[in-house]
Amino acid sequence: MPLEKLTELLDNQGVKYTILTHSRAYTAQEVAATVHVPGIEMAKTVMVKVDGKMAMAVVPASRKIDFERIREKVSARKVELAEEKEFQDLFPDCEVGAMPPFGNLYGIDVYVDKKLAEDDEIAFNSGSHTEVTRLHYSDFEKLVHPRQIDFSLTN
Repeated sequence: MPLEKLTELLDNQGVKYTILTHSRAYTAQEVAATVHVPGIEMAKTVMVKVDGKMAMAVVPASRKIDFERIREKVSARKVELAEEKEFQDLFPDCEVGAMPPFGNLYGIDVYVDKKLAEDDEIAFNSGSHTEVTRLHYSDFEKLVHPRQIDFSLTN
């Protein structure tokens, strides 16, 4: 979803947000440092397969995913990391690895770690490796309706 589509959605819903432009960065921790956002607020979107179905697992940049916890919390048989080749075509208007956590716009389930909900704001890639969107977590939750579960671990 290019920045224009994302901002159009946010504008149409009356959501206040900030767009931060930065030099090219690829890891969520790098992006957080570049735009001066705490790692606990910077959302890292990780594509996973839950019983073979693509889903987004969204965690703070400063944490990692516990796949077993996701499996238990969603009562799945198997949860595994998806390979880029398996999902890159699902987001043709995004750079691979820079998808915003708006899986609902693509028909993809979104699981968000409870740690992200503990902060008032959330920041995330806007579809590229050079732009970040920052907004209130409550607005993100209203737009995306993610399933909030506890599934991250400290790095």
